[in-house]
Amino acid sequence: MIVVTGATGNIGRPLVSLLAEAGEQVTAVSRNTPAFELPEGVTHQQADLGNAESLRPSLEGAEALLVLLGGQLNAFGESPQTLLDVVRSSGVKRVVLVSSQIVGTRPDAISHGRLRQFEETVQQSGLEWGILRPGGFASNAFAWAESVRTRRTIAAPFADVALPVIDPADIAAAADVVLRDGRHSGGIYELTGPEAITPRRQAEEIGRALGEPVTFVELTREQAREGMLQFMPEPVVEGTLDILGTPQPREQQVSSAVEQLVGRPARPFGEWVARNVAAFK
Repeated sequence: MIVVTGATGNIGRPLVSLLAEAGEQVTAVSRNTPAFELPEGVTHQQADLGNAESLRPSLEGAEALLVLLGGQLNAFGESPQTLLDVVRSSGVKRVVLVSSQIVGTRPDAISHGRLRQFEETVQQSGLEWGILRPGGFASNAFAWAESVRTRRTIAAPFADVALPVIDPADIAAAADVVLRDGRHSGGIYELTGPEAITPRRQAEEIGRALGEPVTFVELTREQAREGMLQFMPEPVVEGTLDILGTPQPREQQVSSAVEQLVGRPARPFGEWVARNVAAFK
């Protein structure tokens, strides 16, 4: 059996479907009851990674576990060791952690110190392990959905700074492989999309999918910071803005890891938009 935490999110939901289609026995774990129907045969369990003991019933009989931390748990919560102690004592053999590219590119960044702690704890757990380090998510564009629907406008900073954002479905596809294939144990994979794309071009792609223009308004860093502080801890906001505004060369490079793991190229941003265009109408 494979247990997927964060099972109702942008990564967890497609991952659960992939595993079920492959004939795996799957337990989908989330803090709340799913607002959609899970694939046939998939079991749902309510638990919170911020309370490791709440996860224990979900792990009974599990071979592998995907650890996908919510935004708040990237900043605080129980120690990573508390979670891994529960996982190991439950008999789980393999853990795959969804981390972040910034752990590798900016190892001293305060914003992602907790993810770094999780990586270290997973690697020292004595279990089989794999770590996925995705760059920025294509799905972050959902933050623009309301302004596109109501005003056909997108406001964002750093209009012409390009980054190879990744489709969360591709992260799910990579996780599917690493969870099920022990040959990838001990691997750390940086995952990106197939091309670097600027926020201005993302707006153009959304407009193309809608069949009408979307106006782009460039924000200052401070304006963007004020908005992001409404839903993200300050250290994470600062770290995110650093990457968006002054990325390192490695953060702008396209990785081949998705193709190596999945056997096909990563999907471009335009393909993500085409699948999710209803959110912007």
